[in-house]
Parts: sequence; C-alpha cells; structure tokens
Amino acid sequence: MTIVRVGLDLPLAQSFDYLSADAQASDIGTRVLVPFGQRTMIGVLLDVGDTSTMPLSRLKPVIRILRSTPALSPDDLRLLHFASDYYHYPLGPVVLNALPQRLRRAVQPLKAEVEYTLTDAGMRARADQLPRRARVKRKLLATCQAHNTLTAADLKGLSTAERNALAEFLASGWLERRERSRQHSSPGEQVRARAGLPLTAAQSRAVDTILNSLGRFRPFLLSGVTGSGKTEVYLRAAAAVIARGAQVLLLVPEIALTPQLEATVRERFPEVAMASLHSGLNESERLRNWLAAHAGEARILLGTRLSVFTPLPKLGLIIVDEEHDASFKQTEGFCYSARDVAVVRARQRDVPVVLGSATPSLESYYNATSGRYAFLELPVRINARPPRIASIPMRGAHAPEGLSSQLLDAIAQRLARGEQTLIFINRRGFAPVLMCHSCGWLSGCHRCSAQLVLHMPARELHCHHCGHKTRVPNACPECGNPALAPVGQGTQRVETALAHEFPSARILRIDRDSTRPKHAWTTMRTLIRAREVDILVGTQILAKGHDFPHLALVGVLNADAMLYSADFRASERLYALLTQVAGRAGRGEADGEVLIQTEFPEHPLYGALRAQDLARFATGLLDERRRAGFPPFVHQALLRAEATKVQSALQFLEHAKEIARALGGVDLYDPVPATMIRLAGRERAQLLVQSPSRPRLHTFLATWRDMLIQEKSRAARWTLEIDPAEL
Repeated sequence: MTIVRVGLDLPLAQSFDYLSADAQASDIGTRVLVPFGQRTMIGVLLDVGDTSTMPLSRLKPVIRILRSTPALSPDDLRLLHFASDYYHYPLGPVVLNALPQRLRRAVQPLKAEVEYTLTDAGMRARADQLPRRARVKRKLLATCQAHNTLTAADLKGLSTAERNALAEFLASGWLERRERSRQHSSPGEQVRARAGLPLTAAQSRAVDTILNSLGRFRPFLLSGVTGSGKTEVYLRAAAAVIARGAQVLLLVPEIALTPQLEATVRERFPEVAMASLHSGLNESERLRNWLAAHAGEARILLGTRLSVFTPLPKLGLIIVDEEHDASFKQTEGFCYSARDVAVVRARQRDVPVVLGSATPSLESYYNATSGRYAFLELPVRINARPPRIASIPMRGAHAPEGLSSQLLDAIAQRLARGEQTLIFINRRGFAPVLMCHSCGWLSGCHRCSAQLVLHMPARELHCHHCGHKTRVPNACPECGNPALAPVGQGTQRVETALAHEFPSARILRIDRDSTRPKHAWTTMRTLIRAREVDILVGTQILAKGHDFPHLALVGVLNADAMLYSADFRASERLYALLTQVAGRAGRGEADGEVLIQTEFPEHPLYGALRAQDLARFATGLLDERRRAGFPPFVHQALLRAEATKVQSALQFLEHAKEIARALGGVDLYDPVPATMIRLAGRERAQLLVQSPSRPRLHTFLATWRDMLIQEKSRAARWTLEIDPAEL
C-alpha cells in the first residue's frame, strides 16, 4: 500500500496521511475522496510516499481517486505552496480554496448549456416600440441588447412575467435559442483581433516595452491619468500574447467592472474564447469557466481576486487593472493580496505582469521609482482635456440636505445643456443614523460598534457590517419621543433631495442596493450611455473603470469623512478615490468639472487634487512614511484576536506578545482594541508586528505561529494577517 498525503479544507496546520492501493506520483494535484471522522470529504493529493509519522494501523484508505476531473499542475501547486508559506495559512484550505465550489464536492457531469442570442431583428428593436406599461419587456430588451447573448443560467431567476416576455421575444424572432458550444482556438491558429483606436506616442512606447518582454518575467507599473487609454494598452499586449497561442489573465478588483470590460474584450476578440470568474456566477458557470481555463481553451480569463489561482497551462501575460484597489486584498480567513500573488505567479511562470492604475498604491509607486518595476506612464488624456477640479468651502455654509447652492447651480447649468451629472457620496442608504434629539439616543447595532443605517422607503435600519436588520421604532426606545430624526446623508436621501430640486430630471441611484439584482448594473449602464439619465447618484461603484461620454459634472459630498480615519493609509485612499471619481467627468466632447464640498479646502490633499499632480502627492507621502517607519519601508503583520469580551482578546494578545518578545528580532507594538471593537457579537483586538527585513519577519512569524497554535487558547480566536491593508 502506498502512503498519500492529502490536503483538506480544515483550519489545521497539517495535511493528512492515507493509504492507497493505486496512487502514483502522476496523481499529485488530483482530487480524492477520503474518510474523515464520521464523514467523507473531498481533498487534494499533495504527495505520494512510503513513510508516515503515524502508525500504518491508524491510517485509513482513500475511498477513491477522482481522476475524471483535471488535476492541479505542479505550477499550480507551487503557487499555492508559496501562498500558504508566505501568508502563514494552512496548505489544505489554500489548495481547496483555489477550486470551484462544485469541485469541493463530488461533482456531477455538467449538462449542455442553453443560450439565447439576439437576432438582427432584436438588435434593431427599440424600447419605444413596446407599450409604455410593458416595463418587464423593456427591461428584458435592454438586458438582451447589452449582452447580445444570455445563458439559461443568466435567466434562471426570472419571474413569470419575464419568462412570458422571453417566450414572446422568441416567437417574434427577436431571440434564438440554441445549445451553447464552447469556442476556442488551437495554439497554431491565427486569431484575428479587431482594430483598436490609434495609439498615442506614450501608448505606443508602453505597448512596445511590454511586447519586448514577452516570454520572460518583468513587472510593469502602467500609471496613466484617467482617460489616457490604459485599456487599449492591455488589449494590444493581449493580442500579441494570444497570437503566440498563450493565455492572458486579466484581474479586476470588483464584479461591477467585469461586465463592461468583458464586453470590450469580446468586441475586440470576437474569435477568441474568453471566460470570466467572479462571485456573480452560479456554481455551474464558475465550474464551466474554470475548466475552460484549466484546459487552455479560454485564451483570456477575466476575473476578480480569487481568479489569480485559476490554472492556466499556457499563461503568457498577467494584467492587474486598478492595482491600487483594496478589493484585491482578502481580509477574512485566508488573507492574501491578489495583486502581490499575481507578481509572484508571473515570476514563477516567467511571464510579464502589468499593474495598471491612475492612482498607483504607494508600494507599487515606490517599486517603480526605485527601479524594481519598470515604470510606464500615460500622462495625458486622449482627445479630451483633464477635468477642472475645484473645492466648495462648506464651513458655515447653508446646505439643505448636504447640497450647496454652488453645486445646485452647476447641476442646473448641465441639465440646461443636456449634459449628465454624477453626485458622488460613498455612503448608501438614506441616512447614516437615526437620532432622538430629546435624549440623544442613536440607532446603534446591538451586535457591532456601529450605527444602524436608515433605509427608505422600507423604513428599516440596516447594519452594513453584520447584516442585522430591524424596523424603525415608532418612538425613541429610551425616552418615548416619537420624533426621531435622520442625521447625515446617504445615496437615497441625496436622490430624494435632487428629485425635489429638479423634478423633471431623470435621476438614477447606483449603489450596492440598487445593483444587487442580476444584470441590473448592465441595464443601468446602457441607460446612461443612451442618455436616458440626467443625474447619477452613486457610491464608489461609479468611481473607476467606467466611460460615460456625456458625463460632464461630478459633485463630491462628504469627502472629509475619510480624513478623520486613524489608518495611516487614509489620505492615500482618499486621494485615489477622488482622483478616480473625478476622472469620470469630461471624457467626451464636454469639458469636465469636479466640485468637491469640503470644510478644509486648504488641506494639502485637496491642493494636490486640484493640481492633479500624482508625483508630488506620492513623493510627499513616501517621505512621511519613511520618517514614520511605515510601509513600504517596513514589513508588517497583524495578529487579530476576538472573544466574547475585549478583555479576553487583549489578555491573549499580551501573552502572545510575551512569547514574541522572547523570540526577538522584530518590533512589537502594544495590543489595542480594534477600531471597530465589536463586530457580529464578538469583540476584537490586535497586535502589530513589523521589521525592516521581510525575511527576518517571516522567519519570526513561522516560529511564533507554531508556538501560538500549541497554546490552544479557548478564550480567544486569532488570525494572522500578513501585509495588513488596514490597521
């Protein structure tokens, strides 16, 4: 009998030995079905040998080696081993985390997929041909025209009315139903890409530099102002890689960016098989696309964070769009940075990696200016001037519902010209808190150290951290006062205020609540581009990656809130967010204008924004970080602990600090309560560890973590985060 080592999805820093009668070295990376206690589990075979630290009599046999599904390759396992080692997280969960959900269970064969394709008649159809009351048909037509092709899975959640509309479209010849066939091209086949826009001199230099590095590892930072054509550089580089028969991995930070970029890529490469992976797909779709990437059939993989681990046997180029975005960092469980893992994967596979952003993270900017990354710049917009950015002083100003008279006048002017306006407020709901002015009661969450947000028109209070919901009380729970008042503004309240100020304007709110239904955001984007919207009210969903040519004015509300944060990265993030949202203005023929309401118009951050001088702002911040001893000049890890009472968490961290002090070699800070002490009924604290030497820090962490595991604390649960994104 052969001894096999199996990784299981368990929070234990070990793999498990089993016996197998037919396992071979070629089975490494293959899924296996094994007994574990009183249940059976899916695992991944990590090694084959003839020895075990356990007595053979105690080893159980493998139930089955699942060779019918593809195995992880040695390259895939090498990346996963790195991620486990670097982030000090058990290998089993890391490996299983890289598989689609269906492959973590005994998977059944996939059924043939059906798709609905728009015909020429359907493309010519117009919503105004339909009765005004036929809202369902109008919405379905807009969705179909935005996507051109929809799968049966896309339409799975349709109501009876929508299914009837679908049947009518099929009967009228607007849609065709057929079995979906997977399109792919063989490595030797010449794939034609549609011509893109002419390149500027800066774009040409960037493309040529990237293409000269194909076939070897070289990291690039592509820093380009909004509207400078970073996407065109990506597409030109991707075309060259695909022509060589290789695959391209294109990572985006959020699902909201995926449909638009997917449509752009499909339009440019109509003959190339493409797959997307993100949380908006159901399990069958994720498995289908993962298998296409694994088999090399999907030549372009477009995905969010977890896609960085997807098997790609012919990988030739990695692109990380909006590389600065915090969404690339997983902050629960297996805490990894997809951006950083992408760079490591490129080095392991000897391919170039392009990190693109209009506002690069300070870590990437420092790597580029210090020579570790090649620095590519796109300094000017294409066919458009940069937006004019100005501050509106708000201290002492009269601003009903948070909208200054200066901003309202600017909106009115744009409406008169038939131009679009975006009002940006990074806070959803109607108001951040409900308050009793008689006794000072606030609508706090009983499970979190946060306020419950008022949502209308449902008259509900929501916690945006733990998900708790409750009805608005009829009177103050403390003093009985029935006159409870909303305090502050959210997207819903701003939408209501604008509708009152501009009753004839067509207003569209875009936030996590309004875009939750499948295809809602795609439909909204179609309406915006068709100029059927006058004013957009939205959160950071609108801040990056979108090109609305008729949007001329951006108004920013409540920008100062991030200045009060204790996190040393707050100013960097605020500068990036405001630069990105400002970049939505003036991308078409109309000149762009950005008005930022602030109580601190003379703050250096707003001065840098008005000057649109990234180099000055980044250089100043780097100098501050160097003097303060913050990243990228030191390397950090954060030990987080949670318990029913914060005192228990702090006591555990004090003990952990004593252990760390005995090991030495790193700088230790005192344990402190987390910024949000209570979350989902648990109270939290943290201990920061740092060192100017990355190897020294990781040597320390490996020993420290093993010692903490041996402690087996029952009072507190703990996790270790490497390169923490937030403190």
